[in-house]
Amino acid sequence: MSTITAAPTAEPKPLYTSLFVQVLAALVLGIVLGVAAPDFAIGLKILSDAFLKLISMIVAPIVFCVVVHGIAGAGDLKKVGRVGVKALLYFEAMTTVALVVGLILAYVFGPGHGMNIDPSTLDAKALSSYADNAHKLQGAGVGAFLMNVIPTTSFDALSRNDVLQVLFFAVLFGVGLALVGAEKGALVTSVIDAASTVLFRVMGLIVRVAPLGVLGAVAYTVGKYGVGSLKQLVSLVMLFYISVGIFVLGVLGSVMALAGINILKFLSYLREELMIVLATASSDAVLPQIMKKLERMGVKDSVVGLVIPTGYSFNLDAFSIYLTLAVVFIAQATNTPLSFGDLLLVLGVSLITSKGAHGVPGSAIVILAATLNAVPSIPAIGLVLVLSVDWFIGMARAVGNLIGNCVATVVVAAWEGDLDRAKAAKVLEGGELVDVTAG
Repeated sequence: MSTITAAPTAEPKPLYTSLFVQVLAALVLGIVLGVAAPDFAIGLKILSDAFLKLISMIVAPIVFCVVVHGIAGAGDLKKVGRVGVKALLYFEAMTTVALVVGLILAYVFGPGHGMNIDPSTLDAKALSSYADNAHKLQGAGVGAFLMNVIPTTSFDALSRNDVLQVLFFAVLFGVGLALVGAEKGALVTSVIDAASTVLFRVMGLIVRVAPLGVLGAVAYTVGKYGVGSLKQLVSLVMLFYISVGIFVLGVLGSVMALAGINILKFLSYLREELMIVLATASSDAVLPQIMKKLERMGVKDSVVGLVIPTGYSFNLDAFSIYLTLAVVFIAQATNTPLSFGDLLLVLGVSLITSKGAHGVPGSAIVILAATLNAVPSIPAIGLVLVLSVDWFIGMARAVGNLIGNCVATVVVAAWEGDLDRAKAAKVLEGGELVDVTAG
């Protein structure tokens, strides 16, 4: 007689082992330390810097391996090209919508009205720290941007962690690998696949220390700037956060609904990564695990490998909102009238300057300066007005950009038929455990 044994039920893990709970606890502790011991809290910035450096160390090789394996594994190069074109079309559409949202909300709420700032009284020295990076956008245009996409050498792109240049080389390498095919192609593909597995395992180890990175970033921010630093420009900061919320829940939520995905469940699924990005003000901090989570949600790896890295430079939704919102804010604060032609010019220039900005230190200020230069009537010195709150605005910028790229990946996958809707529904309902720290 056979004996039937019941399969043992998995015991729930203790709450303190959850990455989300750890990050949340680090966030609260960082705020407490920043308020109670600001000098000590400022010194904890080394934790945030070390975490971001660890992530930066592994981002470029992971992007390379994922993109190459995705293209070589797709088999159909026409399909790869089709996915790329659809992604770019989506990026341009969402960027335009984001720019318009920033303009409309700035005019409706008028955050700069009543400040009556005399540009001659502003300190131009406050912008000096961004002068070294300004050359990266001087003479910027379509031609200059395209030339910057091509790396000097493939190793140079990898060593500098230039995601767009790494992506460019990875696409070429992946296409070449797919064309070679046969035994040689299969051998190289298997090696890259194995390397990718190892890199994701390393990423899982790095993610374990994310709470320390969050602790350092939050403690430093609160300790150095304090809550009072928001008082002068609180209306701009609040309006930007509201703008990002409206765009995510309204615009991106509607787009996701068309793909059959609930935006709130999707955000809950990414809550650990969003918390890390909010605290560190850097979406680089979660690039590898975001790609892995989207794959395990049912998005085909080839789509993830193409759309996410490309979106980091081409699809900066929250950044686009900030560009037009800040331009109008500076005009209002300095009592500078803007004609309809000026607004169209700002929109057109912003569509170009917002591309490829990822990875440029102080990029928000530098790119905002490049945008303002296209509208001579607005005093560029007005940038000084937003410097004091750029870090706080940068937190929402990073979160909004990340959500926009994740949504873009799901939408393009659904458009291409590369989204496993049944698996996505199961994962978002919590029916399947996804732990990226396991590699």
